[in-house]
Amino acid sequence: MKRGPIPTIFVIVLLVLLVPALAHQPFFEDEEFTSDKPARIRDATISTAMYATLETPNNVDYYIFNGSKGQSILLSITIPQIKGQEDFTPTMALMGPGLPPGDLPKQVIKPQDTGVLILPSPMNATAFFEPFSRTSYWTRQEQYVRLPANGSYSVAIWDDNGQVGRYVFVIGDREIPGGDLAFPLKMRNYWTPVNQSIAYNYQGNDRANQTSGQQAGRETMTQPGLGIVMSLMSIAIMAFFFLKR
Repeated sequence: MKRGPIPTIFVIVLLVLLVPALAHQPFFEDEEFTSDKPARIRDATISTAMYATLETPNNVDYYIFNGSKGQSILLSITIPQIKGQEDFTPTMALMGPGLPPGDLPKQVIKPQDTGVLILPSPMNATAFFEPFSRTSYWTRQEQYVRLPANGSYSVAIWDDNGQVGRYVFVIGDREIPGGDLAFPLKMRNYWTPVNQSIAYNYQGNDRANQTSGQQAGRETMTQPGLGIVMSLMSIAIMAFFFLKR
């Protein structure tokens, strides 16, 4: 039996459900982001979320993007509320042409003929709850940086205290759907403590305080639900194959 075209309303529903999950374009550190093989950001103005991990005390992750003089680029770090990460405060540095000279820790590799802008973690952090994926985060750095020149820029992320942990590096603020279609499944694996010795018997941290009009009190935060994961994955796959037709 020949299949007819997918009803327009069905496609609209799929995309409406998919867009909240992909407001940021999410990607994961499937391979280590080194100075030799940094994560390349194709468009620094598009909101891109890089789910990554500092696995060792001396680990440094690197990102690279092209920018133009006068562009205002959002650079941000948030920390998943995973057990053991309450005091995880990575430092971020932007390196590129036209930036002022500056010193960096010896493990951070700075490209030649570039300056440095260091963005340390703030003293006070706020928490927020993302209801769609039912996950909570602590905010860290969040700053718009106006690029002083045309050229290639790098971002390095490390922890001055040698702590290990998971973080989300966000660059750009234009919300355009996209990213890794497998992110719901990868997210579930990602949402675990780096130190596996504390992973067992872990039921999560308290979620962030709810705003007025939401349920009062506090509830236990868990990993992203399997039902949500499978639903998002199905929606993503169906939308992908329809758009490829």
